[in-house]
Amino acid sequence: MDDEQQRSMATTVVQREMMATTTTTTIAAAAGIAESYAGRSIFITGATGFMGKIMVEKLLRDCGELRCIYLLIRAKKGVDPAQRKEEYVKNIVFDHVRERYSERLGKIRLIRGDILSPGLGLSDDDRRELTENVELVFHCAANVRFDQHIRQAVDINLNGTIRVLGLAEQMRRLVSFVHVSTAYCQCNEAVLEEKHYPAPQNPEGISKMVGLLDDDLLDIITPRLLNNLPNTYAYTKALTEDMVYQYRGKLPIAIARPSIVTAAMKEPLPGWGEGTNGPTGLLIGAGRGVIRSMHCNGEYLADFMPVDVTMNAIIAIGTERMANARKEDVMYYNLTSSADNPISWGEVLEMGRGILNQNPFCFALWYPDGSIKSNYLYHLLCVVLFHYLPAYLIDFLMVLLRRKPFLVKVQKRISAGLTILQYYTTKEWVFRCDNTKSLYQRLSPDDRKRFYFDVNEINYKTYLYDFILGARQYILKEAPETLPKARKLLRKLYIMDKIVQIGLYLCGLWLAWTYLEVVTGSIQFVFDTAIESLRGTTVRQGL
Repeated sequence: MDDEQQRSMATTVVQREMMATTTTTTIAAAAGIAESYAGRSIFITGATGFMGKIMVEKLLRDCGELRCIYLLIRAKKGVDPAQRKEEYVKNIVFDHVRERYSERLGKIRLIRGDILSPGLGLSDDDRRELTENVELVFHCAANVRFDQHIRQAVDINLNGTIRVLGLAEQMRRLVSFVHVSTAYCQCNEAVLEEKHYPAPQNPEGISKMVGLLDDDLLDIITPRLLNNLPNTYAYTKALTEDMVYQYRGKLPIAIARPSIVTAAMKEPLPGWGEGTNGPTGLLIGAGRGVIRSMHCNGEYLADFMPVDVTMNAIIAIGTERMANARKEDVMYYNLTSSADNPISWGEVLEMGRGILNQNPFCFALWYPDGSIKSNYLYHLLCVVLFHYLPAYLIDFLMVLLRRKPFLVKVQKRISAGLTILQYYTTKEWVFRCDNTKSLYQRLSPDDRKRFYFDVNEINYKTYLYDFILGARQYILKEAPETLPKARKLLRKLYIMDKIVQIGLYLCGLWLAWTYLEVVTGSIQFVFDTAIESLRGTTVRQGL
């Protein structure tokens, strides 16, 4: 065979491959989201978490033709996998699926493993099943505590991702690897683009170093490692993104960067949430009267994303990544709301205060009447007067009553949490979301309705109403029937608060009046003494 024939054959092969790739991409792009997932096997980490549950529920609800969902879940001592799965699907978020599509629950397959274990702690059989069948990976597992020690943050966020990437490399049919990051992984940037940002240090080097050094040394060097980043969460997320980026060309990668993820807007239940991290903890603390002051610039824009809106976008991103056959491309999506549907922290507070006063909590230590302070020194003064002073007073009374004091300890935890969060409430960022908006525009009308993630659809008044009622019902376990009782309690607390305020004002006036009398008397004494002295001097001079 001569060179010309070889070149001709090579050209034909290349053309066929390009045509096949283009055809596959076009088909994937043209198909709806549910159709793109039909017959697919999906692997999800972090499926037992707040965001993971919503993703699993949504896939079962609206992508019913998918083949299988593999969930990486830690083993519980004395609990077999079947029982663990039964416990998992009994969660309230799966009520709709259980009632209407109960047969789809059989598509869930639990994989015993641990993000912290070498090789994810997988058995040989489970690893073989995953590598042979999985086509899409959603890596949602992460440690979202901002105050976590750097060792734990690195082991879960960075090392855990390295372990998942190692498994994904072995997956023969993989067409999409979606890594869930955060919009705040580059806090030193005033404007966050949808692009790659280099990590502050080499991720693999940090991983090895943290494994070698003891905690005392890590505590010493952590501030220098953070390099003005606010906490170990943001730092390890920045490292992790760069680590994922290094697998470009090997894996079909997309990176989703949601901002603060909050309670559901519509599905599976309006206002459903889990845990007391972030805004939910602030809401509960303020609603119970224990948070009276927060350092925050009320004019700055708040940025939060309902969990169902976030996960709809991430599911759509998985489809988009499937449609792009170029593994060299890393696709970035910022999932934020402030650019297109802005609301300030001050507006959130005032709106939330009105709704909370109409729908209070059943238990509160004092009338919820806190406020935000843009001046840090004024905030510190209010913390001393309205957080710690009442806490020490109540704990003193508890000791006198021979009961265990608790409020000072609670206030210390609250202050630590507020110190971490105030970084985000006293700064403002600009998030570019062109890729996310472009993705939404390419969806069919049906997909836009089923997999909604247009942030312009968020009605903040309605959303905050559902958020507060959801916190009552799903987190504090306060049934709607308890609202009349809670409102009576709020009225009593309001009267008590006003009585105390009036008492404090009267006490202040009395102290001022007493002080004024003392000062006036002192001035009069000095004046009289001066007059008498002057008279005595005049008399002596006359003599």
